[in-house]
Amino acid sequence: MTERTISVMVVDDHPMWRDGVARDLSENGFEVAATAPDAPAAIRIARAVRPDVVLMDLNLGGTSGVEATREITAAAPDTRVLVLSASGEHRDVLEAVKAGASGYLVKSASAAELVDAVRRTADGDPVFTAGLAGLVLGEYRRMADVPDGAPEPPRLTDRETDVLRLVAKGLTARQIAERLVLSHRTVENHVQSTLRKLQLHNRVELARYAIEHGLDED
Repeated sequence: MTERTISVMVVDDHPMWRDGVARDLSENGFEVAATAPDAPAAIRIARAVRPDVVLMDLNLGGTSGVEATREITAAAPDTRVLVLSASGEHRDVLEAVKAGASGYLVKSASAAELVDAVRRTADGDPVFTAGLAGLVLGEYRRMADVPDGAPEPPRLTDRETDVLRLVAKGLTARQIAERLVLSHRTVENHVQSTLRKLQLHNRVELARYAIEHGLDED
């Protein structure tokens, strides 16, 4: 069975960088559905094209990539945003994730790392430059504060809970499948079922939920 082609939109205000990234992705089998030089164009085009992944710069001039990320993920929930930014500042990372980004890479990443990150983002995995995943998860833990009298969370099956624990530990769907001796499709089915039950939108939110409920601890 032939794997589906992943469609990508590249958003960056530097034409040479934007075109270079688009070319690298095309040469590695991705469909570059569109490019955009600024946030307003990115929002407008993403709504129309609905790519699988938007590769988003943060520094776009007038309107930031954070705001564009917020608008795109709200208007096109099936489109995932992977930030590719020169900034590795903690504040920028956390603002992007809170706006709905599924992952965050700094521009020092190699072409191979970028290609892998786009594929994993399309698969629904949260992807971060080394060191940034711990920052995001640490912030979620700090923010975790379930008040007294909060409603009981939806009941998950034992297998859904097993998968959720491993999502919280940062494992990819393929790694989870190997660990639990399941097919990749079965893992994805459990993830989607858990997202529906918990009324969450992506794996970043799923990892946050797991951490808030102590499921990342052995």
